[in-house]
Amino acid sequence: MGKVTGNIFADKHRLNQFMYYLINDIKALEKMLDADMLEKDMQRIGAEQELCLLDKTWRPATISMKVLDELNDENFTTEHSQFNLEINLEPLEFKGDCLSQMERRIDDNLQKLNKIVKRHNGEFILVGILPTIRRSDLKIENLTPLPRYHLLGEVMYKMRGGPFEFRIEGVDELITQHDSIMFEGCNTSFQVHLQVPPQKFVNFYNWAQAVSGPVLAAACNSPILLGKRLWTETRIALFQQSVDIRNIRDNLREKVSRISFGTKWVRDSITEIFKEDIARHRVIIGTDIDEDSLELLEQGIIPTLPALQIHNSTLYKWNRPCYGVTNGKPHLRIENRTLPAGPTVSDEIANAAFWLGLIQGCPQKYINISQKMEFDDAKMNFVKAAQLGLETQFKWLDDKIIPADKLILEELLPIAKQGLQSVGIDEAEIEEYLTLVEKRVKKKETGATWILNSFEKLTKKYESYEACVAITAGIVHRQKSNLPVHKWKLAEIDEAGDWINRYWKVEQIMTTDIFTVQANDSVYFASNLMSWKKIRYLPVEDDQGRLVGLLTDRSLLEYYSTSTKMSQIPTPVEEVMIKKPITLSPEALSIEALTLMRKSGIGCLPVVLNDRLVGILTEYNFMNLSEQNIRQLVEESEKYLQNERRKKINL
Repeated sequence: MGKVTGNIFADKHRLNQFMYYLINDIKALEKMLDADMLEKDMQRIGAEQELCLLDKTWRPATISMKVLDELNDENFTTEHSQFNLEINLEPLEFKGDCLSQMERRIDDNLQKLNKIVKRHNGEFILVGILPTIRRSDLKIENLTPLPRYHLLGEVMYKMRGGPFEFRIEGVDELITQHDSIMFEGCNTSFQVHLQVPPQKFVNFYNWAQAVSGPVLAAACNSPILLGKRLWTETRIALFQQSVDIRNIRDNLREKVSRISFGTKWVRDSITEIFKEDIARHRVIIGTDIDEDSLELLEQGIIPTLPALQIHNSTLYKWNRPCYGVTNGKPHLRIENRTLPAGPTVSDEIANAAFWLGLIQGCPQKYINISQKMEFDDAKMNFVKAAQLGLETQFKWLDDKIIPADKLILEELLPIAKQGLQSVGIDEAEIEEYLTLVEKRVKKKETGATWILNSFEKLTKKYESYEACVAITAGIVHRQKSNLPVHKWKLAEIDEAGDWINRYWKVEQIMTTDIFTVQANDSVYFASNLMSWKKIRYLPVEDDQGRLVGLLTDRSLLEYYSTSTKMSQIPTPVEEVMIKKPITLSPEALSIEALTLMRKSGIGCLPVVLNDRLVGILTEYNFMNLSEQNIRQLVEESEKYLQNERRKKINL
């Protein structure tokens, strides 16, 4: 439906004028539908490939604008953040070898991109959420420097009336706030478009909603955010919360997020969705329009419906209805926004083939799905799939509870095969791509499970951030072979590279699971807490999480050694604590922290961001790094000695 372009209307007159054209766009679309003017004898497919740019340390690289200038290719375009890019593919007729054509076009574009990125000592990665992304990467300076992105962010922040709030629970839990929409930049997806005949739109769209959960379950690829294991497809929750303008003041009202699955089945026409969106969601960005779609229709000119396109580009349905004009002919499309980027291009095309075949092959028993399945069940299936992936138990027709793998393998894959056959997709392509999905589901090995299994294996010996670096590097290495994810070996720590990738900055090695006390707590409580948890340093913070002091084992020793007797009145921590401890930022270099600790003769540095405690760095953290480096040296020495022994045997 187009990119976000336009302005914030400062006066009601311009806003009302835009609304006039927006309503006329809806009326013009209704007239075209009634007059059977939309293309119905042609079906096309298309896709948008999003990706993340990396530097040599496997972290986000903010080089998108430089890369785009050097590419000078209209297929490539900006995304939300300066470490993301998007590739727009030309539409293909939905027949024959279109799926392998799409794969080749993506590969060709990625090869072209690779040459440019290498000049900047970088890489790129296809993954739903980059494992190595950190909060420091989400500063507003990394937003793509184009007016539309800043415009959208400013409007949404103003409408929300305060910071964006995030709460996502999985094995771990993320609870945080952010003062911009930069968290949206964590997400990358593979968006697939299907042009559908207007007379079949309602059935196709409702069916697309119904199968969203199972299709996503087979494709999950973003289980980790900021080092935390959350949903199997965390991107779904993160995207919704990153641009959600609702706040706690709205708790008594029913309000729908601008990113949503929808609220009900479509009954009669695509225009129901657009009308519902206009009724529920204010226009936040518009532009001055000088053409009236109704007048153009009367003149025999097919309108582009610009006001509708702009408004719809600020809404993000997981299955988005689209209107477009190709070769002078108007058409309708369904855009699948649920699928993550990666793990490989072949995996992505397999996911696309599964979804496209399913929609096209909707069998008679699923026609009019709205009369056979509750909308809320389809919606809950989608949420559960994002949370649990292939471990989901789906509520299906007749209220049956069916495991994800059984539903996909026994029911949905045969439908997808029939659907692809019905439009004349080559049998070899059907076999190749659907078999890939089948094997992935049978082994229950999606991109998400590979990431989680690698994380579990690595964190038994190494810190979580080291694991995330190794996983990111491992994904990039394996994507180059295009071997599907169910054949991947788990990531190894040596893929993370040298120390600069793993220990370069304080935030990579600091402890974030911190025990704290407050200034008015008793020393008696604090000393017992330190004893229970076997810790030597205890940060002191206020009710807002701001660091106000530091209690150390040395300060406690001095206190108890000079006290003549224990008072019945507990001594508050503030009388014993260090009131102005030395601190540093999470962005500080690890070597700077080590030097500071050595020169200052201290064993602990609280890590502070915006006056709030975010971590703690102690001599233990550096001892842990030393142990790991010594272990690695021993392993390398053993390998060297083994090679020397083999040489002697061969001699």
